[in-house]
Amino acid sequence: MAGSGMKSLAKDTAIYGLSSILGRFLNYCLVPLHVYIFTNPAEYGKVGYIQGFTALAFVLLTYGMETGFFRFMNKQDENPSKVYSTSLISLGTTSLLFILLCFSFISPIADLMNYDHKEHIMMMVIVVALDAFMAIPFAYLRYQKRPLRFATLKLSYIFFNIFFNLFFLVICPLVYKNYPDFVLSKYYHPGIGIGYIFLANLISTLAVLILLIPNTMKGLKFRFDNALLRRILRYSFPLLILGIAGVINQTVAQLTYPFLFEDKTQAFHELGVYTACIKITVIITVFTQAFRYAYEPFFFSKNKESGSTKTYADAMKFFIIFSLLVFLGVMFYLDILKYIVSGNYTEGIIVVPIAMMGEIFFGIYFNLSVWYKLTDKTKYGAYFSILGCVIQVAMNIILVPIYGYIASAWATFVCNLIIMAISYFIGQKYFPIKYDLKNIFLYFALAVIFYAAAMYPQIDNEVLRLAYRTLYLIAFAAIIIKKDLPLSEIPIINKYFKKKK
Repeated sequence: MAGSGMKSLAKDTAIYGLSSILGRFLNYCLVPLHVYIFTNPAEYGKVGYIQGFTALAFVLLTYGMETGFFRFMNKQDENPSKVYSTSLISLGTTSLLFILLCFSFISPIADLMNYDHKEHIMMMVIVVALDAFMAIPFAYLRYQKRPLRFATLKLSYIFFNIFFNLFFLVICPLVYKNYPDFVLSKYYHPGIGIGYIFLANLISTLAVLILLIPNTMKGLKFRFDNALLRRILRYSFPLLILGIAGVINQTVAQLTYPFLFEDKTQAFHELGVYTACIKITVIITVFTQAFRYAYEPFFFSKNKESGSTKTYADAMKFFIIFSLLVFLGVMFYLDILKYIVSGNYTEGIIVVPIAMMGEIFFGIYFNLSVWYKLTDKTKYGAYFSILGCVIQVAMNIILVPIYGYIASAWATFVCNLIIMAISYFIGQKYFPIKYDLKNIFLYFALAVIFYAAAMYPQIDNEVLRLAYRTLYLIAFAAIIIKKDLPLSEIPIINKYFKKKK
C-alpha cells in the first residue's frame, strides 16, 4: 500500500466503515420487522415517500456547509474556532426557521405532497432540522480526527432507533392486546401505524443531540463573522445545487411515484417494494459513506503536500477494488440476503445488481470530485449533478409508468455512469491525476467474469450453490492480495511477517 497517508486513510475508513456498516446492519434489522408488521407494501411505501422528502430537506438545510466547513478550517489564514462557530450559528438559525415555517404552513405542505397524515410530516420536519444542525458538530469531530467518538455517537442513534421501534411496534401492541388495563395500553393507539416509525426516529434524534452537545461545544466561544459566512456560502452554494441534484438522483423514486400512477395505492405499492429491496444495495452506499467521511478531510489536508495526486490515484484504485469485492459478496449471497425483504416484497429483488453497480459508479464519481473541490471549481459539481438529475427524472417519468420499479434501478445505473465519465474527462484537463486505469479496468473485467461464472450455473442445492460462489469470491480476494495488497502491508498481519523476519 502507498505510504503512511494511505494507511491513515485506511485506518479512519475502517473505523468509520465499521461503525457505519454495523449501524446500518443493525438498522436494517428493522426492515424485516417493518415488512413483517406492515405486510401491505403500500404502507411501507409511505415511509419511503416521507424519507425521500426528508433527504431532500436535509440537503437544503445544510446548503453545502459541511464541505465548506472543511475547506475553510484547513485554510491557513482562517481562524478555525471562528469558522466552526459561524457555521454552527448559521445552520442553527436556518434550521429553527425551517421548523417554524413548516409548522405554520403544514396544511398547504401536506396538500402539495398529496399526503394525508400531517403529524408524520411534522415529526420528520423536526428530525431533519436537528440532523442539519448536527451536521457541523459531527464534521468537527471528523476535523479533530476523532473517529471513535464520531462512530459512538452515530451508533447511539441506531441503538435508540432500534429500541424505540421495538418498543412501539412489538412491546406496546403485545401489552395492549394482553394487558388492556395496564397504564401503557392507555397511551398506545394501533391506528397510528407507521407513525410510530417516525416517532421512534424523532426521539432517537433528540437523544443523540443531547449526547453530541457536550462532546463538541464544551468551551466554545460563539463568534459570528458575517464576512466569513459570505465567503463560505460563495464556496458552498454550487455544492448546494450539487447536493439537491444528487439527492434527487438518490430519491427520485420516493419523490415521484405518487405522481406517476393514476392509482395512488398502486404507486405506494410499487414504491414499497422498491424501497424495501433497495435497502440491500445500501451495503455499498455504506462503504462509500465510510470512505467519504475519512477521505474528505484527508484530501484537503494532503493538498498541501507534494506528490499528492499519486495518493489520490491510489485511493481511487483501492476504493474500486473493495467496492467490487463488496458487490460480488452481496450478489453471491443474495439468496440469504433476500430474506430481509420476504413476503410480498421479494418480487423486487431483481433491482439489486443493477442499482448496486450504479452506486459503485456514484462512489467513483465522488472520488473524482477531488479535482473541482481542490481547484475551487465547485460549479462543475453542480453542472454534473444537474445533468444526472435530469437523466434520472426523465427516465423515471418516462419509463416507470411502463416498466415499473426496474426502470428506477436502470435510471440510477445510466445516470451515475454518465456523470462519472464526464467528470473524469473534464477533471483531467483542470487537475490531471494519473489513475491506474489499466488495473481498474482489469478488476472490472474480472468482476464481470466472476459474476457470470458464479451466477450462471443452476445449482439446486443451496449449500452447494453458496459454496461454489464462495470459491469465486475467495479467488477474487486472492487476486487482490497478490496484485495490490500484499499480506505484509495489512495491519496486524504485518506484525506476523516482521516476527518471521
